[in-house]
Amino acid sequence: MGSLSHIAEPLQYPVVRRDESVADDYHGVLVPDPYRWLEDPDSEEVKEFVQKQVKLTDKVLATCELREKLRKKITASYDHPRYGLPFRRADRYFYFHNSGLQAQSVLYTQDSLDGAPKVLLDPNGLSADGTISLSRFAISPDAEYLAYGLSSSGSDWVTIQVTRIQDRRVEADTLSWVKFSSIAWTHDSKGFFYSRFPAPEASDHLDAGTETDANLYHELYYHVLGTDQSEDILCWKDPENPKHRFQAEVTEDGKYVIICVEEGCDPVNKLYYLDISTQALEPFKRRTDLPPFVKLVHTFDARYHVVANDGTAFTFLSNKDAPRYKLVRVDLKEPDVWTDVVPESDRDVLEFARAVNGEQVILSYLSDVKSVLQVRDLRTGSLLRSLKIDVGSVYGISARRGDSFAFISFTSFLSPGIIYLCDLSNEAPDMKVYRESLVPGFDRSEFKAQQVFVRSRDGTRIPIFIVGKKNMALDRSHPCLLYGYGGFDYKLSPHFKASNIALMKHLDAVFCMSNVRGGGEYGTEWHKAGSMANKQNCFDDFIAAAEYLISAGYTQPRKICIEGASNGGLLVGACMNQRPDLFGCALAHVGVMDMLRFHKFTIGQSHMFFSSYLFVTTWDVVRLPKLVLQAMHGRPSMAAPTRRKSSSG
Repeated sequence: MGSLSHIAEPLQYPVVRRDESVADDYHGVLVPDPYRWLEDPDSEEVKEFVQKQVKLTDKVLATCELREKLRKKITASYDHPRYGLPFRRADRYFYFHNSGLQAQSVLYTQDSLDGAPKVLLDPNGLSADGTISLSRFAISPDAEYLAYGLSSSGSDWVTIQVTRIQDRRVEADTLSWVKFSSIAWTHDSKGFFYSRFPAPEASDHLDAGTETDANLYHELYYHVLGTDQSEDILCWKDPENPKHRFQAEVTEDGKYVIICVEEGCDPVNKLYYLDISTQALEPFKRRTDLPPFVKLVHTFDARYHVVANDGTAFTFLSNKDAPRYKLVRVDLKEPDVWTDVVPESDRDVLEFARAVNGEQVILSYLSDVKSVLQVRDLRTGSLLRSLKIDVGSVYGISARRGDSFAFISFTSFLSPGIIYLCDLSNEAPDMKVYRESLVPGFDRSEFKAQQVFVRSRDGTRIPIFIVGKKNMALDRSHPCLLYGYGGFDYKLSPHFKASNIALMKHLDAVFCMSNVRGGGEYGTEWHKAGSMANKQNCFDDFIAAAEYLISAGYTQPRKICIEGASNGGLLVGACMNQRPDLFGCALAHVGVMDMLRFHKFTIGQSHMFFSSYLFVTTWDVVRLPKLVLQAMHGRPSMAAPTRRKSSSG
């Protein structure tokens, strides 16, 4: 961005009003909050402030002659076909496809894998301005109906509608006030389970995308096709635990509905079940009591995900006493007897488990942040064979137990996407490329992706990936984009991003992805090592990655841009304050920044483990744009601020 360096005059930032009358008392400590008024995105004063910031940004960026050229290059690199995993319902196949620059991918259906695809739902035509998006969907088991959720202007609120697949007719069914919900059809295709909240007060503007209120008292319902929402059957609620959230799943044999109960974002859940092959739901429409769900797991001690069941014998993917996950089995007739089917690995994290081909299961492990595939016997857990893939990430497996094949999606830093069709009917499975995305003008042989391990402040080995042109000179001349996340047990694994390729190809830049603690790359223990009282480890790991990139000769401080979103935004916000001398630019997207008040808004109440780490800085957050723009000019960073670290508990 050197073309901005000619801007010499000081930038005139919008004046930000400070309200010195606002302060909160936390256990005897008075904490001023002069910018509290900025919490209301619908106030005219806030709207005016935002527009002034936008005008300043646009004015500066308009002087950058490189920006338009780079925009065209990035746009061209995004203009390539992309495909989602195919999946089968009855005798039909379904998949998503994006021709290149479509804002949302389009849902297609075909009668066979070789059949002509037909558009089932194009979300791009749902609104003239593109503000309505497809947030979730489910095909009925008989492939006759599509239930789908639509959200407006980025809101979490969803309205579920139903379309008849044969003639694309939109049915009258409309379900409102849906949020944080699955859509789970019963096997007779007569209806589905979904979750919703009670209708909020003052609901006239809640789909504007700016709502900030928290939601409580989630409820699970069953909707019968062709009926009004007012007739839906209440299946579960828990008024004594208003923060609990419920998602339903119907087993592949259609006999059981499973409720996954969650409260926060930690990798734990409760499990309740109901045998709907013997217990009808219809009578509860006229009753005040709830269907008799059985509480199989009634504490938040671990995560449990259904893999398969044979009658009352269930196989789960779980981290119960297994930070790197394992397969376990329990018979509902003996709910206190759990046995290991595939024990926890000594070092690799078990990410996916999909039952297929009768008595087999495909397991996807993460080994040093790279995917490894195995086929095992579902009953005994014994290893049958390994499936060979390149260095990268498996990000989805589409399979059904009654089918002898599976679709496996793969990506890497240098591969936009490959969908493999794996035939398991033979002794030696056939892994063939079913579909592959290709980027015009991109030759992967010109680039190199490598993994290195750096030592953090406490000596822990931190994996980072470095991607750039082959045979680049290590003369500290390269711009570098350093990305991180480190939270919620989320695994940040190799993936393709067209904009990164454009930066590397046209600006001779380096992209680096750091797998800092707090994520799930090495299981629950790795996550806990970067959360709560250990949150500082995330920042130390990220700083260590930047220091390595400098010492190895890839770049220098003024050429490093750090980037992260949500929890990654917190990561960037902390690091830019703790080590402003180390970075030239900081991109903190939708960061969780206010450690004292974030839990009061929308889904923030689920992020409560953040609250044990309080980051206090002498900088006002409105000064962030100045740091970013100074980095663009190539001017020295601002002096390091004073920082304090404390426990809010």
